[in-house]
Amino acid sequence: MKFDINIIREVYSSFDKRVDKARKILNRPMTYAEKILYAHLHDNINIQSYQRGNDYVNFSPDRVAMQDATAQMALLQFMIAGKDQVAVPSSVHCDHLIRADINADADLKAALSTNKEVYDFLQTVSDKYGIGFWKPGAGIIHQVVLENYAFPGGMMVGTDSHTPNAGGLGMIAIGVGGADAVDVMTGIPWELKMPKLIGVKLTGKLNGWTSPKDVILRLAGILTVKGGTNAIIEYFGEGTSSLSATGKATICNMGAEVGATTSLFPYDSEMESYLKATGRSEVAEAAKKIADYLKADKEVYTVPEKYYDRIIEIDLSTLEPYINGPFTPDAAQPISEFAKIVKEKGYPRKMEVGLIGSCTNSSYQDMSRAASIARQAIKKGLKVKAEFIVNPGSEQIRYTTERDGIIDDFKAIGGTIMTNACGPCIGQWKRHTDDPEKRNSILTSFNRNFAKRADGNPNTHAFIASPEIVTALTIAGDLCFNPLTDSLINENGEAVLLEEPQGESLPIKGFEVENAGYLPPAGNGKNISIHIDPTSQRLQILTPFLPLSINDFSDMPLLLKVMGKCTTDHISMAGPWLRFRGHLENISENMLMGAINSFNNKTNSVLNQENGNYDTVSAVAKAYKNKGISTIVVAEENYGEGSSREHAALEPRFLNVKVILAKSFARIHETNLKKQGMLALTFANKNDYDKIKEDDRFTIKGLENFAPGKNLLIIIKHSNGTKETIEAIHTYNDLQIEWFKAGSALNYLSKLKK
Repeated sequence: MKFDINIIREVYSSFDKRVDKARKILNRPMTYAEKILYAHLHDNINIQSYQRGNDYVNFSPDRVAMQDATAQMALLQFMIAGKDQVAVPSSVHCDHLIRADINADADLKAALSTNKEVYDFLQTVSDKYGIGFWKPGAGIIHQVVLENYAFPGGMMVGTDSHTPNAGGLGMIAIGVGGADAVDVMTGIPWELKMPKLIGVKLTGKLNGWTSPKDVILRLAGILTVKGGTNAIIEYFGEGTSSLSATGKATICNMGAEVGATTSLFPYDSEMESYLKATGRSEVAEAAKKIADYLKADKEVYTVPEKYYDRIIEIDLSTLEPYINGPFTPDAAQPISEFAKIVKEKGYPRKMEVGLIGSCTNSSYQDMSRAASIARQAIKKGLKVKAEFIVNPGSEQIRYTTERDGIIDDFKAIGGTIMTNACGPCIGQWKRHTDDPEKRNSILTSFNRNFAKRADGNPNTHAFIASPEIVTALTIAGDLCFNPLTDSLINENGEAVLLEEPQGESLPIKGFEVENAGYLPPAGNGKNISIHIDPTSQRLQILTPFLPLSINDFSDMPLLLKVMGKCTTDHISMAGPWLRFRGHLENISENMLMGAINSFNNKTNSVLNQENGNYDTVSAVAKAYKNKGISTIVVAEENYGEGSSREHAALEPRFLNVKVILAKSFARIHETNLKKQGMLALTFANKNDYDKIKEDDRFTIKGLENFAPGKNLLIIIKHSNGTKETIEAIHTYNDLQIEWFKAGSALNYLSKLKK
């Protein structure tokens, strides 16, 4: 048994009592998110009413999940935490390191050879510390978690920003950095700022070409990439019960694109059906006994504006398909207007590649509905005009869809079936093209579409839609094709229409799989030794960062002033760099190489104030570090948007960047910076960003009295000798200040043990 029913029963045994106790203290009805949060308080004795968006609270999550790219650094940190076993059920999923190139068989074989050292390390560490291990090819972390581990009312963390996918089964699932995962795996309290609550009321019912993906694509347009920061999105209303569990998961998954802490749906019969279909009838029966607690109180639904910080309403009956992009997931366009926008903005109209799958849309329902469009292409004599790539979400999905003929439907229109892995969605795509910098358009059912993300080409215009829409436009090869209204000319010269997609939310014959790819941990790992070759280019033992001195924050040269969007992809690129995720020194070579320097409008080109020359960001940072000089990075809004990768915080810390000064931060990245002993500050006056010049030096004042709620001053010294003083805001609490003083959260934890 991959999931532990005893732990789930233990959670449920006290869930109602904990909620009742919290409701009495709050003296008001509770939302569903609040019920789960208060039921998972680390201190269930001294409960108080916590202020949303302000109070830091300690929680005890039920489980941890890690994907192979982030698990390396998380487990390297766990190894020095001094524990014999993980304190909560944990799992590692090998999904990120497989590169999409030829097809599933060839690519998996290549990955097993190329990444053998890393896979062996992850499996050995998993065995030693009691962690479940999902082999390469088993599937994408979030699909596998949904199929095996997620449960209503539970709370988990995962070292991937799309961990909220489990909200499709009514679970609070939060993306974190590796250091946060280590907290949970070592059994210490896990800290989170009590999230605000955004209530999204769904009315009506989806129909025709519209899918669950369109709900979140529409919501992304409303909230933008930062509108959900430090908030949980809780869906409610009669429309929720019409969505399948996997459809709900799609919506929750992409809540990460609006910056939400997580998203979730209340428990219903669709979730019950999915639990039973995936072999977890025991979980469904246990959840049924406390079903009234696995949703918001009735009074909340009656007057929701009293209990949520913001209400958004979406009518599923009138919602139309959306296509979002390019370059940002919140550029939301309804399909009825999309062709006009493509023409007006001059986007490349020819669609070159359609890609479906990924952790966002790889369920049986997604595959079956897309396959119904593929079958029409054959039946109606249509020649597919664009390349078509499919990444199944798990071996269970691949095996079942192959049994039911769905895989053959995709192959019949020229589709290439890739490994059950992330692949192109995270830049693991060896795209076959004669011009790697060609201006072109692709359409995916993925969740992100930042520049260079899929194929490394800054001129690839990546758009996001549902698998059904992607399949239809792949057949047309034209971004301006609207399958709801437009016809296509078949090989006989006839104009034909595509009919609405059809599919099943669950397979009629049930799910089936021969080998899911799961390896349980060894019973006793005490005698298992872990060896890392000191000459390895893939793995490197971590050396604790040194504690910081106030003198480190004086006369710091500017390393980089970032212009515009700066995601974790810009800070620490994925793709080919994923191979160094377990080697901090090597991966630090890519630090901020994708960020645009506001002074020369170039990427990876910054001034070294010591010699007056320009070089790569990492080269200049290393030159300063070698001279014992600390540096500062200045940025704009929502710095660190995107994935949970803590490498985007580890790399600057390793290369002696001491301060990130931004207009605002994405939640996960701000936490990651704090965990690694960095100083994350925001402008008190955002216009002060414009005062900063390329050859400025900075001194932070007030650190000797560093305290919660007390702003710091920054003295900017210009090269002409003049000085300016600006004010900077921080969000550090007492514990986080101790992390800072110790040099990192892990250093502080080690200090407590002595």
